[in-house]
This record gives sequence, structure tokens and C-alpha cells, in this order.
Amino acid sequence: MIVKGDKINDRYQIIKTIGEGGMANVYLAKDTILDRNVAVKVLRGDLADDEKFVRRFQREALSASKLNHPNIVEMYDVGEDNGSYYIVMEYVQGKTLKSLVKKRGALTLPEVIDIMTQLCSAIICAHDSYIIHRDIKPQNVMILDDGRVKIMDFGIAMALNSNELTQTNSVMGSVHYLPPEQANGSGSTIKSDIYSLGILMYELLIGKVPFKGDNAVEIAIKQMKEPIPSICKQNPDIPQSVENIVLRACAKNPKNRYDSVKEMYDDIKTCLTEDKLNQKKLVYNYPEHDLEETKVMPNLSTINNKEENNMKNTKKKTSKKDKALLITGSIFALFVALICLFIIVYPKLLTVPDVTIPDVSNLSVVEAEKKLKELGLLVASDVIEKESDEVEPGTVIGTNPQAGRTVKENTEISIIVAKESDNIKIENYVGQNYKTVEVNLKNAGLNVITEPKKIEKEEQNKYKEDTVVDQSTKENDYLEPGDTIIIYYAVYTVEYPDFVTENYTVEMVQQFCDKNNIVLNIHYETNDSYPEGTIIKQDRTGEVISGSTLTITVCENTKIEEESEGLE
Repeated sequence: MIVKGDKINDRYQIIKTIGEGGMANVYLAKDTILDRNVAVKVLRGDLADDEKFVRRFQREALSASKLNHPNIVEMYDVGEDNGSYYIVMEYVQGKTLKSLVKKRGALTLPEVIDIMTQLCSAIICAHDSYIIHRDIKPQNVMILDDGRVKIMDFGIAMALNSNELTQTNSVMGSVHYLPPEQANGSGSTIKSDIYSLGILMYELLIGKVPFKGDNAVEIAIKQMKEPIPSICKQNPDIPQSVENIVLRACAKNPKNRYDSVKEMYDDIKTCLTEDKLNQKKLVYNYPEHDLEETKVMPNLSTINNKEENNMKNTKKKTSKKDKALLITGSIFALFVALICLFIIVYPKLLTVPDVTIPDVSNLSVVEAEKKLKELGLLVASDVIEKESDEVEPGTVIGTNPQAGRTVKENTEISIIVAKESDNIKIENYVGQNYKTVEVNLKNAGLNVITEPKKIEKEEQNKYKEDTVVDQSTKENDYLEPGDTIIIYYAVYTVEYPDFVTENYTVEMVQQFCDKNNIVLNIHYETNDSYPEGTIIKQDRTGEVISGSTLTITVCENTKIEEESEGLE
């Protein structure tokens, strides 16, 4: 087990765990040679024991490390240390697109256009280098605080392609974005990445994936058979030109999709121009047939003809044999009749009533269990815990299968219960001392940036100096540990006089600085042209913020002192 302080390959010193998954654990580490923070992804489970997978993973990761694009997470190193296989990547401080959509739901149209143009640009670079990602999903896309996005996991996605259906923990997340041809077991092409980009764009626009189900197989079947739901019907404010991009990218038949990501990129860049806003809904050029494999059935007539010829050539040996065959045939016919009777009648005797699963959300576990049992349903002994910021921990937030589904009586239902979230609820910090707020938020696990905000004289009675006047995340919003919040605090402005021409003494300047929270530095300079103690220079004049530093130069007249000593 890797813990804080361990070194991988005697170079990458582990700082903390920043992610865990079915395929790998991710750690924040220090590259002790290049003195920089990096992300180290260490393969786990049976992947590391599969020599074929490891060889492919190393080969594909090295290939992906050659990609150089501002929207692709840079891969620095690939290796093995004491049986642990790892890749070292650029450390990106941000959140995944999945967590952003989970928190906010649908994004604004300008945000979606900006994110998709960046992603398409990255995938164009990969395709130009003959690399297909094969696992494009919002979990694999990081978004930084400045709005830039970076796509990651090129090496793992390509290596997993050959055996991803065996990765139980990863399939459920990926199958929501799985192209029909991959769901059907066919190979991947650049058009497979285009389909996944279309599903991702749908999720950003609507706030949820288009196809859902209780398991990966059910979702994969929907990917192959069901048309993508209309975006414009769900949100009439979205132009048809935008929906057309998703329709074309998510066509079941690859012939109806974009031929390249560059074509999709060009449509996204121009979809809100005047000449495209009044587009009609896209009509496919080719049939949208499902991609299930067609089974070729044997020619029954040929088989029957052969059997008939064989029977004609067969001679009856003896009459005793005929009688035996007749008796055997009669017994067989009776047996078949009994089986048919059993198949038709017996199920009717055992018909189980249908039950609609009720909505038990916001109830206690005891109340929910009672309600489900009253309808003849069984309740699983173990509850499913799920993080929630909306309700108190221990409150029921749903069931599996979900409410509204029709199931048979005595079906086992699992209750889903809210557990305390690691997310941090943001308060209104305006008026509080910014240093106190900074310490408390950092202790809660957030990255805090403090920035001064100049307060004009007419507002200085409203805001005390060093108190919070604004914050980047509003009250009652939630942030995940590691997210960034900006705290703006009040600083007053001070007008510096011209201490030189107005004949200030050093004592007068010191009083001014003490009154206005100014740090005073005094520099002495020998100058026979001025009386000793005269202020002859200052490093700044005009308006500055409270807490600034002022340096003045004061005359120190040694010549006059020497003459005075001579007279004595």
C-alpha cells in the first residue's frame, strides 16, 4: 500500500491521495529531481497482474506521451517499481466536468460552446497523430478555474479497449458515452470518439446523460437502438443548429456522423451565427439501423429434403420393429403433450402480481422499509449510502430499482440513504476579518486566494479595513475539497503629501504614517546643500493603499559638524 512519504522509482515522493478508481489510484507527488508537483497514477487490481495488458498499457502510454496540446494533460513518465505500474502526469488543479455538471446541472450555451471547441481541438491533435482516445467522458476532462479544459487518460483508455468489458468498476461510467459499434463488439475508429463527444455535449446542454438503465448491458442496448432525445424539446431556448451538431455526432449509423472532429469543430464555432440559427432539424442520409449482429439461419428446406430422401432409402426390417416404433412414438407424443400442458397451465398457477415501486424519499429507513413491505416487496438488509448536500444524513433519497418502476411482488429493493458529504458549504463572509476566514477555509480543505479591494473614501464608513467585502463563491453553494475560493478584503486609500516641498519634519512624517497604517523607512544621505534633518527625497506621492511602505531620504550634514568641532 502506498502512503504519504513513500517514493516511487526513488523520485516521486507521495504527498497525498487525490483519487481512487477501479483501474488506478491517483496520488499528488513531488518530482524530487525537477522540483515540481506531479500526478502519479498507479495501476491496481488484476490489471497489474495481466502481462498482456501491462505491455499494451506501456506502449500506448508512451505513444500518448508524444501528444503536445494545451488541452491535453501532459504525460511525463511511464514505468514500473516493485511490481507497481505507474504513469506520471501533469498535475492539474481543478475539477472534473462530471463534478461540475453534478453541482450545476446544465451549463450555459456559451460555456458549452467554449468547452466543446477546446475538447474538439484536443481530439483533432490526437487523431492527427493516429491516436484514438476511446473513452471520452466528463470524468476524464478537467476544468481549471480560468475556464481551460484538459482531457486525460489517453494511455489507459487505449490500453483498456481490448478488455474494458471485464472492468466492472469502469464500465458503468463509460457505457453512458459508448458508441453503438463498440457496444456491439466492433472496433473503434475516429467516429467512435465523435459519438462520445456528442453524448458529452448533450450532457453539458441538458445536465444529464441521454440514456440511463439499471446496469451496463441495459444502457448499451439503448445506445444501439434508441434515438437520442430531442434537446430542443427539453430546452426550447437552444437553437436547432446546436441540436443538429449533437444529432449528427450521435448518429447510430457511423455513415451519418461527421467524417472528422474538424468538421464538428467548425460547426460548433459557427452554430450561433445568423445564417445557421434558422436551420431545419437534421435528417439522416442513411438508415439508422441498429448494429446488432445478424444471425444466418440454416436452410430448412434443404435439410427436410435430405431427411426425406434418407427415409425413402430406409427399408423396414421387421414388423416387430414397426410396432416398437409405433409404441415409442405414442409415448413420445404423450410426453410432449404433458410438457405443453405444463408450460401453458403451470405459469398461470404461479403468476406473481406486478407492483409499482413507491417514492420513499425523505422518509426514515424504518418508514421506507415498512412502506415497501406493505406492497409485498422485499427489502435488502444492507442500505446503499450516497453523498448528498440536500438532506440530513440517514434520510432516504431513493431506491434501486428507482421509484415508478414496475416489478414483481417479492422483488428485493435496496434503499439508498444520504450520507454526510465531504463538500464544504459556503457561508456569507462579508464583514468578517479576512485572515480569520482564510484560516478557517484552508482548514476545511479549500484553496484560498485573498485579494485586496480598494475602498473609496465615501464607502469607508461601510466597510472596515481588512474585512471581507466580496467572495467568488456565494452563500449556500458547495465546494469540493481542493476547490478554489477567492476572498476580497477591504483596503483604504491614502493620499501622500509632498513631504519635500511642504517642509515636513521626520517627526511629522512618522505621525502621518502611524495614523494611516504606513510602514516608514528612513534613508540618510550626506548632502552639504541642505540643513541637517531636511527631507530631500520620497519614493512615492499620490494615492496608495493603506499598509504600503514609504521611504524618505533625510539630509545628514557632516561638513557643518566638522566645522563646529574645529571651533571648539
